[in-house]
Amino acid sequence: MLNVALLGAGRIAGVHATAISSHPQSRLSAVADINVAAAERLAAQYGAAVRSIDEILADASVDAVLIATSTDTHSDLIERATAAGKAVLCEKPVDLSLERALACQKAVSASGKPVMIGFNRRFDPNFAALKAASERGEIGKSELLSITSFDPAPPPVSYIKVSGGIFRDMMIHDFDMSNFIMGSVPKTVSAVGSSIVDPEIGAAGDIDTAVVTLQYDDGRVAVIKNSRRAVYGYDQRLELLGSEGLLQAQNMLESTVVKSTTSGVVSAKPTYFFLERYMPAYAAEWAAFVEAVAGGDSVPVTLEDGVAALAMAEAAARSLSSRRPVDLADILG
Repeated sequence: MLNVALLGAGRIAGVHATAISSHPQSRLSAVADINVAAAERLAAQYGAAVRSIDEILADASVDAVLIATSTDTHSDLIERATAAGKAVLCEKPVDLSLERALACQKAVSASGKPVMIGFNRRFDPNFAALKAASERGEIGKSELLSITSFDPAPPPVSYIKVSGGIFRDMMIHDFDMSNFIMGSVPKTVSAVGSSIVDPEIGAAGDIDTAVVTLQYDDGRVAVIKNSRRAVYGYDQRLELLGSEGLLQAQNMLESTVVKSTTSGVVSAKPTYFFLERYMPAYAAEWAAFVEAVAGGDSVPVTLEDGVAALAMAEAAARSLSSRRPVDLADILG
């Protein structure tokens, strides 16, 4: 039984608490958050104790921690937890600063403790099935990947101001997905974008609509499309064109009922947001972490994967600013 402490008690922490408590080989023993009332509410739901981070890290009976705190604390907590001998699953991104994330990667490598980054979309059953079909060669050599990721509505501007920007906050999931599907990082990153959904987002120094093109050493191309607004729901699709065919992962819909009449054919909208869309992925992500830690195996999404996605976000930001493609090697030094 894996004894787990949860650092953070916000919305995503609640999702993780459910996954931890639902798994037969893990137990949520403690919750820590600077908002004590939030920690108490979450802990009470799952019969866990409310403790400080210092108490959790000093407790030898805690085997693992799941970090779901604010992004600016991630690197520090990863380093502290691994130094204390804990296995770690940390929400994305590793940090808002690539330099800090690289320093974290270097520090953690000496500990030998597993660190998994929470790119839950790799564990979505449909995306995972597309990846498996590609690896089996069902469409020949992959050539062109298209990722669509549209939120139903923009977050509050107060969130935008501390998010690190659309590339680090939102598209970073898609950067990791492109690495997952294509099996490698790209050579160059090219970005265009603007603020056309909400002028306040632009005033805060961010964009809400973006397209990034990734070019690989072997000529393959990936295109990522992000928008903070899709009025019909949470639009999450993948399309992979290969030399011998096409693989597609479509949206999850609110229902499978389709009405066909002389007026036309009508189906349900996509599920509204990530909680509805990705709950099975969060459960599968946690199961993969437990299996890796229990078996002494490598985690399926490494700290290096997290740093790679953050480097791509940095490259996209630089490309947007300079209006030129950016070599990823220049970002990583």
